[in-house]
Formats: sequence, structure tokens, C-alpha cells
Amino acid sequence: QMNMNILERTQAAKNAARRLATTSVEVRNRALLSMGEALLTGVSSLMEENAKDLEAGRAKGLSEAILDRLTLSETRIGGMAEGLRQIAALPDPIGQIISGGRRANGLEITRVRVPLGVIGIIYESRPNVTSDATGLCLKSGNAVILRGGSEAIHSNTAIAKVLIEAGEKAGLPPYSIQFIETTDREVALELIRAEGKVDVLITRGGESLKKFVSENARVPVLTALGGNCHTYIDQNADLRMAQEIAFNAKVSRPSVCNAMETLLVHQKVAAQVLPSLLGRLKSANVEVRACVITQTFSPGLTLATEEDYANEFLALILAVRVVGSFEEALDHISRYGTQHSEAIVTGDYATAERFLAEVDAACVYVNASTRFTDGAEFGQGAEVGISTQKLHARGPIGVNELTTYKTLIRGSGQIRE
Repeated sequence: QMNMNILERTQAAKNAARRLATTSVEVRNRALLSMGEALLTGVSSLMEENAKDLEAGRAKGLSEAILDRLTLSETRIGGMAEGLRQIAALPDPIGQIISGGRRANGLEITRVRVPLGVIGIIYESRPNVTSDATGLCLKSGNAVILRGGSEAIHSNTAIAKVLIEAGEKAGLPPYSIQFIETTDREVALELIRAEGKVDVLITRGGESLKKFVSENARVPVLTALGGNCHTYIDQNADLRMAQEIAFNAKVSRPSVCNAMETLLVHQKVAAQVLPSLLGRLKSANVEVRACVITQTFSPGLTLATEEDYANEFLALILAVRVVGSFEEALDHISRYGTQHSEAIVTGDYATAERFLAEVDAACVYVNASTRFTDGAEFGQGAEVGISTQKLHARGPIGVNELTTYKTLIRGSGQIRE
């Protein structure tokens, strides 16, 4: 694959996709299981390649949080293999009948799930995306072209090589999986402009990737972008529950897109809930950026700015604001949210139902932590990312979201009057 240009690669992927669309689920599952085994067999060489990325990252001064996301351990590689096994165990989405029926004129019309075709994936995040994304694309009968970030180039190249070899041995058409070994921006540009060759492009990464893709893409794009997630503690909340949910949403894993970034609290319960919650957050090393009212409960807190409310910190930093009413909470979420995951803690049924109905986001929670936004937690298996847009897929992008449908019409000579 090394010396093929993008045009040749996308054409090869298109040919592979045509054959993949009609492979049996047995072949696809066997390939996924072989790929998982091959990752386990290759643990030591994968970790050697990963060490090169970590060394380069340290030299470049990458933060500890980013280095942690880049690190491959035996446990994490085991997790990648387990992910492929779980994808293999999912029901086959291809050929599933979505709806069907017979018209008065005798035409039988059936709508069935089919693969999207060629999926391009540009991502900047953890190396495990290489195997998760490949597994999901293959399970749903798609050919995949991967392009990872420069910070994980050695790890991604090594993982892709293992997956490609194991997949082809297990009977996948050649070029079903391709990995772009160069981190050159020009090559990425060609990929996102490959009209008619790439059916869907999926992006996972930060603001600069988002901007690059939205300005240059000529193929349909599905974005898995940031989550500026809120938890709102209502006046009728169970305050002990509210504390636990807010603490979990911020602290359990701050570097992921479903972590809470802003806490909103109704003024009627602020004095009861904030002093102890702020104390707990402080002891967990959370830096709080507070509104003026919140500052009165814990002197010495930094005043929150407009930018803090708009920011996805992905760190142990939290913006806190006391609101005068439910409506004010809704306005705040509407203004600053990124339509990812939003939560309310309340004991009032009508308020909960209003929140579910009125908040515009992929995932809306009542009395639970936003940290559950995840394909596996929703029982959908792994996912390529969380879509925050509205067309085609919204929320976790799993195997069903990597399909489209076609309508099959069976007749017996009907012609249109």
C-alpha cells in the first residue's frame, strides 16, 4: 500500500467494498476474531512501536493527559482485542429488513440495510481508534481508509499492519482495510476531496481538524466532535444524589467528551448543595471557575468568564453557575452546549419531562451521569465516536449507523398508468 496514491487507494477500496457488501457474516466475524488474536500475539512489537511515539511526544512537550491517551499497555491492547470480539458477537446489520409491505397494485416493497461503501476516517485520538473503527466498518460490510494523527503514527501503522494481514488471511477482499502511513496534510486533503470514491468521511478530533474538514471536504462528513456537557441541579433534586452524579460526571474521567464541563445549580438549593460539593471537588483537585453567587460559598474561587462557559476543558476544571430558574438553565445550555450530553437532577416529574423534551442534544439524561454516553454502555457495542450532528447519525456511531438502506421492489409486470 505504501506507494499507492490516494486515487489508486480509493479505487481499490471501492472495488473491495463491492465484494465486501456480499460477504457472509461468517467471513466478517472470522476476520474480526483473527484480528483480535493477532493483536494479542503482537503485543510486544506493538508496545515497541508505541514507545517511539511516546518518546517523540515527550520531546515535543505533550501534556501528561495526552501521553496517557497515547500509551499502549498489555491491558489496553487486550481491551482492543476484546472490543473486536464484542463487535463480532453483535447481530449482523447487513440485509436486515427495516420495513416492507405489499402495495394494492401487487408491488412488494422492502427496505433493507446495506453498507455505506467506502468510509474514510481521520482521527487525532488514541491508537485504539484504529482497531475499533476498523472492526465496526468491517462488521457493517464497509471498506475503510484510516488516517491517524502524527502523534501516534508508529503505533497506528503497527496496529493497522497487524489488522490488515490477519483480515486478508481470514478471507477479506484485498484493500478492505487501508492505512495512510504519511501524516502529510496534502494527502488528507486529497482523501476528503475524493468525490464519488469515498462515501462518508468520519472525523474525530479537536477544533483545528473540524475547521480543516469543514472548509475542504467534498464528500459527506459525519463528525464526532467535542462535548461541552452540563449537569443542572434543580430545586426539587435529591441533593445527595445530585452531589454523587455531579462528582462522577466531572471526576471519573475528565479527559473524555462525555465528562461534565459546567455545573448549573438552582438558587433555591445552592446554599444546601454547593458548600459540601465544592469541598469534595477541591479535595479531588478540581479547579472551579465560579459565578459571583458561587464565590460566596467558597471564597477564593476564580471568577468564571464567558469563555469558561463555552470551553470544553477535558481536564479537572469545572465552571459553576447558580441560575434563578429552570428556564435560565435551559437558556444557558442552549447557548453554550454542543448538543452532546446534558443532564438534569430533579425529583419533579413534570420538570424532568420538560427537560427531556426541550433540550436539544444527542443524549439527554434525568437523574444519571452524562458519563454513560457510550456505545457499549447503551448496549450497541463499540462505536467510532459520538455524533453531535443531526443528519444520518446522532449519538454513538455504531454498526447500524455505518449502514444506509436501499428499497427493493419486486413486481410481476406492473407498469405505471
